[in-house]
Amino acid sequence: MATMKILIFGSGGYLGSQFHSIYKDAVTPPTDIADQPAVAAVLDAEKPDVVLNVAGKTGRPNVDWCEDHKMETLRCNVTGPLILLEECSRRGIYWVHLGSGCIYEGDNGGKGYSEDDPPNFSGSFYSRTKRWSDEILRDFPGMLNLRLRMPFDGTTNPRNLIMKLRGYKKILDVPNSLTHLPDFFHAARTLIERKVTGTFNVVNDGALSPFELMQMYRKIVDPSHTFERLTLKDLPALVKAGRSNCVLSCGKLREQGIVMPKVEDALEAALTALKGV
Repeated sequence: MATMKILIFGSGGYLGSQFHSIYKDAVTPPTDIADQPAVAAVLDAEKPDVVLNVAGKTGRPNVDWCEDHKMETLRCNVTGPLILLEECSRRGIYWVHLGSGCIYEGDNGGKGYSEDDPPNFSGSFYSRTKRWSDEILRDFPGMLNLRLRMPFDGTTNPRNLIMKLRGYKKILDVPNSLTHLPDFFHAARTLIERKVTGTFNVVNDGALSPFELMQMYRKIVDPSHTFERLTLKDLPALVKAGRSNCVLSCGKLREQGIVMPKVEDALEAALTALKGV
């Protein structure tokens, strides 16, 4: 990849800045991906070999924001990716899109949802936009769609799942797939170097509930931290939009020879790093 010219859309965000730290020579235009003439102009000017789309609206402090900012969310999560699909395809550019696993509900009978399973969750506008783009992109070859879930790492970045949960007094106790970002970037870099195409769930092996995560946080980082257990039936009273709670399969990733560490081990590593910050 040292000889490849990489362009990153959305390099200023939580994930985009980390991609930029990996690909230090990447071009990082401030282009709005929903502005088709601007996207076409920057692709023609820079002529990248690889385009990374790390732009996306997830909402601050959470996805409830998207319920009140639907047009902004739609432009970034649907219109933009479709423009990149068209413009990159027109130029034969390999491109990578950051998707989401928050388009499923449940654990699929204990198997976890694979990349071939149709999405079954549409309880939030955010999830609907990610579902729409995911369903469209799977019909087009030549690009890589990486699905994350509830990303975390050992930093104090406010977008880190651990930091988000630390700010809540009630924590949901429902198992979920999670993505440890150091493991995600290792997997992403491997797939990109091989120019692999298609959709991949990039989550750690196993599942944990946010409540279990914060129990580990209290044990490793801050024994004085207090919080209460929240059940799924009590969640609607506290949030505007529904929440995806799901477990994904990472079998397709293993077929590429990429084995994601167990989520408990990944979380322990992140919390140990956080303790030292």
